[in-house]
Amino acid sequence: MANTFKVKTKNAPSSAGTPLTMYTVPSSTTSVVLGLILTNIHTTAVTVSVQLVTDTSDTETNVSVYLAKSVNLPSGSSLELLSGGKVVCQTTDVLKIDCSVAQKIDATLSIMEIT
Repeated sequence: MANTFKVKTKNAPSSAGTPLTMYTVPSSTTSVVLGLILTNIHTTAVTVSVQLVTDTSDTETNVSVYLAKSVNLPSGSSLELLSGGKVVCQTTDVLKIDCSVAQKIDATLSIMEIT
């Protein structure tokens, strides 16, 4: 099994209220989300949400969940999600981000893919 560290960056989303797919776990891969930083590049406060969309099933059924929902992010500040924590994602799981104002957050995702 190979472990590959990756970083994904996006300006998101292009339309407020329409979550942007930040990352989709490739086939035959398990990913560990090491961290996610959202930075407000707008001149006023915005709200941000992060959702893990999953359709995988093991012995139990997984459901889509919010990792953060409608969190206030002041102008020029950053929010570091999962500081010290990790989230394991399975094949086809999707990490989505949203912002109350279009294209006013920068997002940086650090992951490790296990293939």
